[in-house]
Amino acid sequence: MFVATCLAAALGTAIMGLYANYPIALAPGMGLNAYFTYGVVLGMGYSWQVALGAVFLSGILFIILSVLPVREWIVNSIPRSLKMAISAGIGLFLAIIGLKNAGIVVDHPATLVTLGDVTAAPALLAALGFLLMVALNARRVPGAIVIAILVVTAIGVALGVSPTGGVFSMPPSIAPTFLAMDIWGALEVGLITIVFAFLFVDLFDTAGTLVGLAHRGRLLDERGRLPRLRQALLADSVATVAGATMGTSTTTSYIESAAGINAGGRTGLTAVTVAILFALCLFSLAAGEHHSGLRDGAGTSIRRLPDGAQPRRDRLGRRHRGRARRRHRRQHAANLLHCHGNRPRLHQLRGDQDSRRAQLRGRCRGDDPFCRVHR
Repeated sequence: MFVATCLAAALGTAIMGLYANYPIALAPGMGLNAYFTYGVVLGMGYSWQVALGAVFLSGILFIILSVLPVREWIVNSIPRSLKMAISAGIGLFLAIIGLKNAGIVVDHPATLVTLGDVTAAPALLAALGFLLMVALNARRVPGAIVIAILVVTAIGVALGVSPTGGVFSMPPSIAPTFLAMDIWGALEVGLITIVFAFLFVDLFDTAGTLVGLAHRGRLLDERGRLPRLRQALLADSVATVAGATMGTSTTTSYIESAAGINAGGRTGLTAVTVAILFALCLFSLAAGEHHSGLRDGAGTSIRRLPDGAQPRRDRLGRRHRGRARRRHRRQHAANLLHCHGNRPRLHQLRGDQDSRRAQLRGRCRGDDPFCRVHR
């Protein structure tokens, strides 16, 4: 599963960067992971191979809708406020996952969610990481999120809170999950609703994520629409099919890409870099054997801060200076047009001024200060 996740994320992100030219990363979605595991497999009793077949079929339908203009029409018909709300809802969902992994919130039989032991080491380290991210981000430090994650991880390893058996290792085999999907089993009548559930959740999830990230990166056009939407949707759908082939759930655009946009990413080069790093994660023993709740608890919350995607100070200054220059050029052009339209009046005023100066020179004495000013 770990190898399939890394490969699907690397492939989908590379397609997004090279084909759609957007700084957006792709990986298996958290909400769809939960539905895949607890809804389809554990809740309905289907095997994970059949569930993968349903994901594969939803990806095929996704590609058909992306090639045709149907999906683009659907996305553009959704109100912009609703698409922004989808991205905010994803952020809240991931924030509660981070709080749960850090032990700050726990389940409760009466209220479903209650406060956990905030004095425990995982909760304290998660809070420390969150505050460090906020402080570094407020100071406009490049790589604030990565620095805070590395610092908290190092502290956790030193204190024994995040045990690790090493750093690098060879990746495990992908054979147990590669092409293990049961497509014929997913074609049963009872699974049609599951296929469409994967399809529409991925559709609206991707729409909200793309618009939210493009809004943060100022990549939307004057009508509030995303340029090259068809390419972005096609990259998302191809990644879903590839992920199901390798053995993972629906691969979708990740709203954590706002961290890269915050650091200055605006083109597909950012996504290509992330794809290379995803591939290198295959050789990370720590990533393959242990997913730290401390990093999730701190990281998934700071990435959803509304002001987390503010531009850095130098880019903000250049933007303001560029706007000022454009305003000056527009005002200068307006002045020229105004002068051109009133040229006869200007010539008359200039002639009146010249005659007035000649009259003053003829009447003034040499020691008159008023006349010296008008000479």
